[in-house]
Amino acid sequence: MRVAGFTEYGGPEVLRLLELPTPVAGAGQVRIRVRAAGVQPYDCAVRGGWTPPGVTPGLPKVPGNEFAGIVDQLGPDVGGVAVGAEVLGFGQLDCYAEYLVIPADQITAKPEGMPWEVAGGFSAGAQTAHIALAELRIDRGETLLIHGAAGAVGTVAVQLAVAAGATVLGTASVENHDYLRSLGATPVAYGAGLLDRVRALTPNGVDAVLDGAGGDALQVSLDLVADRKRILTLVEHARAGELGISVTPNLRSARRLAEIVDLYAQGRLRIHVRRTLPLHRAADAHREVETGHGRGKLVLTID
Repeated sequence: MRVAGFTEYGGPEVLRLLELPTPVAGAGQVRIRVRAAGVQPYDCAVRGGWTPPGVTPGLPKVPGNEFAGIVDQLGPDVGGVAVGAEVLGFGQLDCYAEYLVIPADQITAKPEGMPWEVAGGFSAGAQTAHIALAELRIDRGETLLIHGAAGAVGTVAVQLAVAAGATVLGTASVENHDYLRSLGATPVAYGAGLLDRVRALTPNGVDAVLDGAGGDALQVSLDLVADRKRILTLVEHARAGELGISVTPNLRSARRLAEIVDLYAQGRLRIHVRRTLPLHRAADAHREVETGHGRGKLVLTID
């Protein structure tokens, strides 16, 4: 099978098309004919040399930890899903591939009206946002500040927080301000003076912060929120402990994913895919993700 993988660590240029053996589903697993796979900073970190917990070190490696596709093989002891089912799901690696073997408890049904590119880039951002808001204990009437609000996680977090009755401020570049307004957030421009701009918009203060930007934005957050456990960073993991702030625990599950997928199916959640690229352009996808800018999700499609 074709994969977009790498045989050495490095920049985006190490990603290229490789031929690897097609996997076979084992006990409790299903094999997926992958149609789309989301691209995110996690994947770039793997390509750069980071080995996720529980993953065996070594090369070659195939990035990608969210996907959508068609079940084409069932392993022993798998029930509740049939060959031919359209699904989406999550893993740790290996999604930039024509075929993927994954535990059967890491998939959920794809709604008929959900496009493949949306489904392929859905799981990571949606579940991360859902988990983060639960960790921050966002409640009705509170004010939440989201840094990087126009990105994949931010897009979902804004909508979930607004639906929960919170007031949401979202930092983003000026070209994304109308987009944030359409999601229900009040946009705030990045850059010098951010602290003053936020304070001018929230005379009663900010209750919690979801940080998807790090750096100066995180420093501003420390000045805004007294209870540091109500600041959660998606990017500054190395500093979280010393600062006493939160990170997102690994609580992804098919049940959680199905709950968020249902919101999409009901028309209560919008997902923006800014661009799709074919599998052989995975390196270009990584270059774009690593700029740290852009609205919504970037997705690889696999014919």
